[in-house]
Amino acid sequence: MMMIRDAVQGDVPEILEIYNDAVRNLAATFDLEEKSLEERLEWFGHYGGDYPLIVAEVDGRVAGYSSLSKFREKEAYKSTVELSLYIAPDCRGRGLGKALMEEILKLARQNGFHTVISGITAGNEVSVRLHEHFSFDYIGNFREVGKKFGVWQDVLFYQLLLE
Repeated sequence: MMMIRDAVQGDVPEILEIYNDAVRNLAATFDLEEKSLEERLEWFGHYGGDYPLIVAEVDGRVAGYSSLSKFREKEAYKSTVELSLYIAPDCRGRGLGKALMEEILKLARQNGFHTVISGITAGNEVSVRLHEHFSFDYIGNFREVGKKFGVWQDVLFYQLLLE
């Protein structure tokens, strides 16, 4: 059984495991080095209030997470957030992404945000389909902006206007 809830500090080791798997195996993040528990605890401190971090818990363990972060630091961007979503490798394809996306977008609306932006590494068709399912629009391609696994990676940007 799956439960979506706010992340708590005790979830950070499992969130770290999911993220570090993505660092090692996916182009979904442009981090090239795994994060330490201390780094992820510091990262966790940026969430709460207007910037939620939620988890999908399955059978008592964190199987995925999603967050909203500041899109840019300048004041005029304060109504825009960037969405992140990661699923544990053994839990992909079970609907966790849809459940997390539904909840994080609900929270974005409740928190009064106007725009949600997602950057998706080109070739990640599962993420593209997920975003399109939730009516995100493709707004552009930043070509060859990161090099991972020895290959230049493009980042596709998707946007959802909430109002």
